Amino acid sequence: MPSEHETVGAYALGILDDAEATAFEAHLAGCEWCAQQLDELAGMEPMLAALADLPGSGSTPAIGESLSARPSPRLVEKLVDEVSERRAQKRRRSFYMIAAAAALIIAGPLAAVAVSGGSDDGGQVTATPAQSTFRTMSEKKSATDPSTHVSATVGMTQKDWGTQAVLELKNVKGPLKCSLVLVAKNGQRVTMSSWSVPNWGYGVPDARTERAKQPLYIGGAAAFQPHEIDHFEVVTFEGKKLVQVDA
Repeated sequence: MPSEHETVGAYALGILDDAEATAFEAHLAGCEWCAQQLDELAGMEPMLAALADLPGSGSTPAIGESLSARPSPRLVEKLVDEVSERRAQKRRRSFYMIAAAAALIIAGPLAAVAVSGGSDDGGQVTATPAQSTFRTMSEKKSATDPSTHVSATVGMTQKDWGTQAVLELKNVKGPLKCSLVLVAKNGQRVTMSSWSVPNWGYGVPDARTERAKQPLYIGGAAAFQPHEIDHFEVVTFEGKKLVQVDA
């Protein structure tokens, strides 16, 4: 005779006899774990029809006979485990979708666009969403590093949730992997965005191609308000600072 904990699946399916059901209900009144499991498995009785499709099962019971058809304990356990796993997967998918939506709400389209100006079919340079946003920002800070000669301008917009920023980066050659790091006045460091620099670089004045002459425009976001920010740094993944822009 299985323990009461092992009976929750059979109870949810409605295949216990009266004595077994009464015993389980008495146990259920004081068992929080079984109550939670029963809530997870609620509504499974209609799935009895699916038992006919499983290996080793008999023919599909008639509607009035669904509760009298008693599949083996192993069959019940298999069905219960399968349904529980599917519901867990559904919850995980919902969580990931909510997290992704939250990221898009916070960072907006800037988080998805990290490229320099491109070209349309007519060969004209077109503005990216990040570049268009950069042009509308009224508060901008610029700096050029005397040793690396990399130039950066950071545009900022105050939001209820913190600061939206767009970086304009010039005179940097690759291959590199870089990050825009916000350094707060309290010393905290937050990576706002990251990107790769191709061999030909970004914003290189004497470059051979128009693409390499175009600056990089990339957006980022952080929870700090503008007055809480000390400066911004563009650093490589190896930790080398290419340029610092005071806020």
